[in-house]
Amino acid sequence: MAPPWYRTIGRDEWRVLAAAKLGWMLDAMDFMLYAMAIGQLRTYFGFNDATAGMLGTITLVMSGAGGVLFGYLADRAGRARSLMATILLFSVASLGAATSQSVVQLLLWRALLGIGMGGEWASGAVLISETWPPAHRNKAISIMQSGWAIGYIIAALLAAAVLGAPGAGPDAWRWLFVAGVLPALFTLWIRRNVPEPDAWTRRGRAAAAVRNPFRVIFGRALAGRTILVILLGSAVQFAYWGIFFWLPAFLARPVSEGGAGMGVVGSLGWIIPVQIGAYFGYLTFGFIADRLGRRRTFVLFMLAAALLVPIYGQMARSPVILMLLGPVLGYFGHGYFSMFGSFVAELFPTAVRATGQGTSYNIGRMAGALAPYTIGAVATLPGIGIGLALGVTSAFFLLAAALVFTLPDRSGQALEA
Repeated sequence: MAPPWYRTIGRDEWRVLAAAKLGWMLDAMDFMLYAMAIGQLRTYFGFNDATAGMLGTITLVMSGAGGVLFGYLADRAGRARSLMATILLFSVASLGAATSQSVVQLLLWRALLGIGMGGEWASGAVLISETWPPAHRNKAISIMQSGWAIGYIIAALLAAAVLGAPGAGPDAWRWLFVAGVLPALFTLWIRRNVPEPDAWTRRGRAAAAVRNPFRVIFGRALAGRTILVILLGSAVQFAYWGIFFWLPAFLARPVSEGGAGMGVVGSLGWIIPVQIGAYFGYLTFGFIADRLGRRRTFVLFMLAAALLVPIYGQMARSPVILMLLGPVLGYFGHGYFSMFGSFVAELFPTAVRATGQGTSYNIGRMAGALAPYTIGAVATLPGIGIGLALGVTSAFFLLAAALVFTLPDRSGQALEA
């Protein structure tokens, strides 16, 4: 009788997965601290929803730039080294944001955090894809991706503890951002325990010989593939960030302003069920994909999310609806991201894999970064409100469901040398 799949995985592979998952978890925590503090930041600095969304958009645009930059560096300097650098970057940027005295300073620190955020995914996803066996690559990426939900929950708990503490002042948000420097300590463990993958080590000279990997991924052989990944990523990222960047503010905002009227502390009880659903969505996507096929599973998640978002946005004022739909929205509204780490890595050769993955996925993220500003601007229109504005994202889920069929699916196959 064959042993369970997880017993066939070696210690080094599990350490790589732990590093990538925890890095992504801490990345999510630092990014979402801003979303949790939007209400207090709006009051402290005196800006409106459009400015709040613009700050989120700048962070996401720079995360796209970070993915491109660190994808390139991961091909040159190594996957594990790049992973450590990104974690240090977004941790220090969170600490810097705590010192902000103006909206411009806050914007600059959040932009720097975005560079580290985008770079972490580009480095970690390639590290897993090159280390884990092809038959279990989908599962490993799903396990890694589930770290985002845990980081989101940690950010929500920190926000409730810091912003909702008795006697918390108008600048309590500063202490929230100070907590974001703690992930920097994790890099010490990565340095001691996570080796570079053999695929990168063997192909190091080939990668170095490619003077301009961007010319390769946008060259005649790969340009069409690269552009299609960009379009797919743009549709998905717009849909996702349009919903989940604004969800904490939507739940906390008074009903008179188009929100659910829960308050910062009260909204915690509804955010966590959504993220528990997200955790299981991320975690199970790869296992379902191994059964049903990766593209078919992706389309299932897209259609379900497109249906759920407008219902949730209009009916979330009922505690019963929140409790019933929250975990389901979390499940289908997040789980599809577990496809991208392996799906995109399989489309590029080793010498330019991190550059190709980081660039194509993260240019898509830059385009999707328009969502926080767009939804914020739509929400300010007369008679709209944030709940109705969230429904705009359904069209982008449907677009992504169609685009996934324009790319080859190489699930379970060995990576191209």
